Amino acid sequence: MGQPEIRAATPAQAAELTALMHASSAYQGDYASILEGYEVTPGYIESNPTFTAMTEGEVIGFYALREDPPELDIMFVADKAQGLGLGARLIKHMVKEASIRGMRSIRVVSHPPALQFYIRMGANQTGTIPPTPPKIRWERPELHFDVPS
Repeated sequence: MGQPEIRAATPAQAAELTALMHASSAYQGDYASILEGYEVTPGYIESNPTFTAMTEGEVIGFYALREDPPELDIMFVADKAQGLGLGARLIKHMVKEASIRGMRSIRVVSHPPALQFYIRMGANQTGTIPPTPPKIRWERPELHFDVPS
């Protein structure tokens, strides 16, 4: 696998991002309900800063920010790219993009198994979000990244 290039997503990539998200083994079993019926649409990409990590013409990761209020809305790394440092590269890119956009903090409502990853990347846990059944039946960690100016 070559060195991934991170660049702005295009609306034409919406189906590919949705497929990557739904293929994630992190959201199988107990966590599958949160993604039921969810898709990344062209309109979503047009409305939210969304960036892909691509190698050899294939998207192997992506993230999307919400600007008001600042929040990491979605982040996925393809199963085959796990453990290669791509998640860390995406977080560094996200913090840089947030700084360019004048954000000073980025909220993250984390998938519970990803909590330690976000803490290793420099986020501070600030709370816990209660379940919202029927889709989300578990507590989710809330974290914040400080964004340097």
